[in-house]
Amino acid sequence: MNALPLHIDGGTGVPLTEQIVSQIEAMIRSRRVLAGAKLPSIRQLAAEQRISRFPVIEAYDRLASRGLIQPKHGSGFYVANHVDERDSNAGNCDPRLAEEESNQILQQFNYPGETLKLSSGFIPEAWRDVDGLTQAIRQASRIDVPSVIDYAIPHGDTCLRQQVAMRINALGIDADLPNVMITNGASQALDLVVRYMLKPGDTVFVEDPGYYNLFGLLKLQGVRLVGVPRLANGPDIDVAEELLRQHQPKLFFLNTVFQNPTATNIAPQVAFKLLQLATQHGFSIVEDDIYADFQAVPTQRLASLDQLDRVIYVGGLSKTLSSSLRIGYLAANRELVKNLVDVKVLTSLGGTRFAESVAASLLERGTYRKYLERLRKRVRDSLSSAVQTLEAYGWDVFDEPGGGNFVWAKVPGIDDSSVLVEEAVKFGVTLAPGSYYRPNGEVCAWVRINSAYAGDRRAVRFFEYMTEAATVRA
Repeated sequence: MNALPLHIDGGTGVPLTEQIVSQIEAMIRSRRVLAGAKLPSIRQLAAEQRISRFPVIEAYDRLASRGLIQPKHGSGFYVANHVDERDSNAGNCDPRLAEEESNQILQQFNYPGETLKLSSGFIPEAWRDVDGLTQAIRQASRIDVPSVIDYAIPHGDTCLRQQVAMRINALGIDADLPNVMITNGASQALDLVVRYMLKPGDTVFVEDPGYYNLFGLLKLQGVRLVGVPRLANGPDIDVAEELLRQHQPKLFFLNTVFQNPTATNIAPQVAFKLLQLATQHGFSIVEDDIYADFQAVPTQRLASLDQLDRVIYVGGLSKTLSSSLRIGYLAANRELVKNLVDVKVLTSLGGTRFAESVAASLLERGTYRKYLERLRKRVRDSLSSAVQTLEAYGWDVFDEPGGGNFVWAKVPGIDDSSVLVEEAVKFGVTLAPGSYYRPNGEVCAWVRINSAYAGDRRAVRFFEYMTEAATVRA
């Protein structure tokens, strides 16, 4: 085959093997190199790039182990015929949409030795309270032996539900035990709401930009998405009112605090108006407050104004405490919680009793509270540093982030962030295009930056390069 359009730079600090792997993988997944195509030989590629054969050998080995290429004895290396196959009978959604959404989820996961996942939704392992977690795990294993082997109560561990109720009471939400259920992460809470309250063909309002995983879940169920622009102070109320003249949504999904991906907070006047619209037009609001624990001083929640009448409140501990424990929760009126628990039993029997016992212990003993104090400082410092770095290199920031660990940013003069995605690969950086955060994949100039990784030398070099490249384009 002809030479691959690789851009290998020994001066970036990214190992040559990783540069080769990431660029060829991107070409294969984007179909720029088609299934069955023959790749250059090891000797040819090494000669073209003027590098040793060893990084090429290792790169081809890695690509083969991922199922992206196939070696054929005596013939060479070929692009695999079956890359990222998906079940074409997945619910009522277009399988191509399901593939796009699932790819975005998979791109978050970052393993040692691979590219820097700059759009990742996770905080670094080093920031987690691993010592506190392991101590709580040992304690639960000794004291609560049944939790190691038994099913969880469908509603969730009683002690954990009490702790959750106390935490949301502190936000001004009047919730008792019957109002609270534990879920397998906040994602299951959203899934239960969608399964129970929506049917194919129903319309919902979502934020634009917003949470890509939610968009995929709704499409999987055949639900119609209508995007409401997200402003610095919350959803655009004027647009929402105009859209309500055309549509009858059953639900409106939104983030109140540290919205994903803009990291902005809803203003009190916007919250009041949204609740008025919900009453007037008969829809409910799903308030996804997954980033609540990053906030030191609580701001207004819709659920505190509404007291769980039309608002369903969702939260979790996975973003802060542990992604592996998968602890989420939902608070709503008692009848709805009862019905959602029934759906949970039918679809998953229950949660993981051991994980719930560990989480309850961490909250009850104050370990989690002390950890949050340290985490909030690290997040605050990294966010401030990331904004300064981006602005120093001429990037536009959507709005001064209210907190959390995301920055919604763009490069002036570049209207389609897929350009940034392609260029980032050269620096060992993986980005998700802004279109992933839009309800129907519309072109977007913005990208989500995880501030925890923005100080990495690969990220900084990429920020600087894109500013220079945009200047040249202009």
